[in-house]
Amino acid sequence: MKMMNARVHQAARRLGQVALAAGASLATQLALAVNDLPGGPAVNQINLHPPVTKIAADQMWLHNFMMVICVLIFVAVFGVMFYSIFKHRKSKGAVSANFHESVKVEIAWTVVPFIIVILMALPATKVVVAMKDTTNADLTIKATGYQWKWGYDYLKGEGEGIGFLATLDARQREMSDSGKPEQTDDYLLKVDNPLVVPVGKKVRIITTANDVIHAWMVPAFGVKQDAIPGFVRDTWFKAEKTGDFYGQCAELCGKEHAYMPIHVKVVSAAEYTAWVDGKKKEMAAKADDPSKVWELPALLARGEKVYNANCAACHKADGKGAGPIKALDGSPVVLDEDKLKQVAVLLNGQNNGAMPSWKQLSDTEIAAVISYTKNSWSNKTGQVVQPAEVVAARK
Repeated sequence: MKMMNARVHQAARRLGQVALAAGASLATQLALAVNDLPGGPAVNQINLHPPVTKIAADQMWLHNFMMVICVLIFVAVFGVMFYSIFKHRKSKGAVSANFHESVKVEIAWTVVPFIIVILMALPATKVVVAMKDTTNADLTIKATGYQWKWGYDYLKGEGEGIGFLATLDARQREMSDSGKPEQTDDYLLKVDNPLVVPVGKKVRIITTANDVIHAWMVPAFGVKQDAIPGFVRDTWFKAEKTGDFYGQCAELCGKEHAYMPIHVKVVSAAEYTAWVDGKKKEMAAKADDPSKVWELPALLARGEKVYNANCAACHKADGKGAGPIKALDGSPVVLDEDKLKQVAVLLNGQNNGAMPSWKQLSDTEIAAVISYTKNSWSNKTGQVVQPAEVVAARK
């Protein structure tokens, strides 16, 4: 009996240890769980994003309205069908009616669907027309899709003249490349330069693309507009609250389609004015004199930053490339004594857009990154490209 009690106590103790271990594991998993991202996706989300613009609110209302109508039609049609099957079943002695035509039925199933379609079309048309009304915008911004990042140019309104690229945050790219990303609420949604707009202002977004078809989409704004090379499309939004709002390219645009998120920061009017002032000062500081003659060490330091921000994603940090992406380490074009060959590649692209044009970079940035590639890894050419040479090549 004592031996049995001892075994029972031992089994209970082991069961308790297992339960504690399971509880600790569950607590750890819960501590690491991803949370809802304000302005972005929510965990197990099944509904549309909470709207922050009138258009998005109208879209949600329209969605719910259509759903109610569809449910009512479903209940009515299947209710009548199942009632008829049950009420007039053969076991109850029901005999099929024998009739050929009914003018009343013909009129009913023509008029009723027509009325339903009108009820659905009127509010839908109103919302669609409002979505396309880009007139009287307070701010006009061009969003250009690149493989794989977004370029923003402020064309009209406060901030006119500002332009920058928005690229996936380098840390998040490293997490993805590792194959074991950390659990974070904004995974693959964080960028280095978010688009900043003022609250309560109508913002017109002009979309186009440099290479393939992209799509600029921010669900909380109710906005999705294709960006097509050679075409200009537009849409608009007016955010009614401040905060950070997220979207993604919604058109399959290549192997790194998942790596071109959209981050829009909506701020107060005063904060926006301060951001514009700071951004213009930053741009002025970066606007290098193209006539300046650089020493090689300074160009290499500048070129390394440009390369890591724009080129390393495809050509890799070691310049070896991957798959169809050609290596820069040992590349005949990079090693060629004719420096203008590589300048032409960066300005014009090649291989039908597989290597995109980088005209959006400044003359100094292009000169720096070319000098960097010509003197890095095994490429010890000693060649230097000056910004003035890039200026001449642009003409």
